Amino acid sequence: MDLKLIEPFILSIQNVLMTMMQLPVSVGMPRLKNGFAAPRDVSGVIGMSGDVNGSVVLSFPIDTAEAVVMLFCGERLERDEAEFADAIGELANMVAGGAKANLGLRSVSIACPSVVVGPGHFIAQQKGMPCVVIPCMTDLGGFSIEIAIRLASEVEEVQSSSARARA
Repeated sequence: MDLKLIEPFILSIQNVLMTMMQLPVSVGMPRLKNGFAAPRDVSGVIGMSGDVNGSVVLSFPIDTAEAVVMLFCGERLERDEAEFADAIGELANMVAGGAKANLGLRSVSIACPSVVVGPGHFIAQQKGMPCVVIPCMTDLGGFSIEIAIRLASEVEEVQSSSARARA
């Protein structure tokens, strides 16, 4: 995966949390995800299509998610309330939207967020899609961003190669 596709997400998470909550984010060393990453408790998932295809996931341990949501919303929300999931989804949406604006591509669409709340869940990525995990740390706790996107031109190239191999 091209670093030019990763950097906008790093800048976006730092910008969104600082702008919305005055919460600085330090970013650890990105790494390729092998199999399933460590299980999390709360994940906001955004699909992307157009000039890029794939998904972006913000994953939190429950304590971090609750603290971030409280700071974001200005009130404590229980994890089983719809507004709790909405807040996580909105943060994921803002991060993906900020990154989309800085990808430098003509046509990128982001889907409505899906949110998974439950201890120890895993988020599987598309087969054959590389996924970069970026560990993040704040004063409220750690979380990660998982980026599994590919330029649409690369997807078309892989599909054409597969079709030629079957013929």
